[in-house]
Amino acid sequence: MSDDSLPAPAPTRTAAVIPAAGRGVRLGPGAPKALRTLGGTPMLIHAVRALAASRAVSLVVVVAPPDGTAEVKSLLDAHALPDRTDFLVVPGGESRQESVRLGLDALPPGYEIVLVHDAARPLVPVDTVDAVIEAVREGAPAVVPALPLADTVKEVEPAAAPGAPEPVVATPERARLRAVQTPQGFDRATLVRAHETVTGDVTDDASMVERLGATVVVVPGHEEAFKVTRPLDLVLAEAVLARRRLNDGF
Repeated sequence: MSDDSLPAPAPTRTAAVIPAAGRGVRLGPGAPKALRTLGGTPMLIHAVRALAASRAVSLVVVVAPPDGTAEVKSLLDAHALPDRTDFLVVPGGESRQESVRLGLDALPPGYEIVLVHDAARPLVPVDTVDAVIEAVREGAPAVVPALPLADTVKEVEPAAAPGAPEPVVATPERARLRAVQTPQGFDRATLVRAHETVTGDVTDDASMVERLGATVVVVPGHEEAFKVTRPLDLVLAEAVLARRRLNDGF
């Protein structure tokens, strides 16, 4: 039998996990950060749409506050989302790490690539999402989008009291540093193994994979994939959204 008669391999399926169980205290009191509105629409909905905009993403799992799954399901039902994408809402945990693990646990079989995306990065362009997925498809066990740093970075000895001067310990070479964004992409088995074996606090899922000794690679990020953490970030996000609406006519 010739190779031409063999069935084509099934496409690698991709799912996205969006942990959205945090309170977002740095944005001040009020609704959880992911439910704050941006252009009249909750940031979470923007983030879900950003990932679902990729034709490679066929499932988005939103990890909601433990007492907020019904509210998040109602939000998803109330906003227009792509028909080709399935959506699932599961309750989260006390930490981001636990919430991602709960999202992973909820994934059905058959999804070999998993994206993990911050709900607080609502404006990530689809080209960045696709670049991460493509790098995993090409064999990288873990992929992070990242940007070069514009500022010089200093390593310091943390102050004993808030606001006290901090002695500089070192100045890392800026050309070797990157500011990491999301979505981060993973071979599913590698990410599951990381969550099963790595303990202790980590700032992102790629750090867990690094601790396994697996390779993490960087692809170019995008300046509009910034994290909305402080009130000034909301102002910038509104400006980006307004410019997009002006350019795209929606």
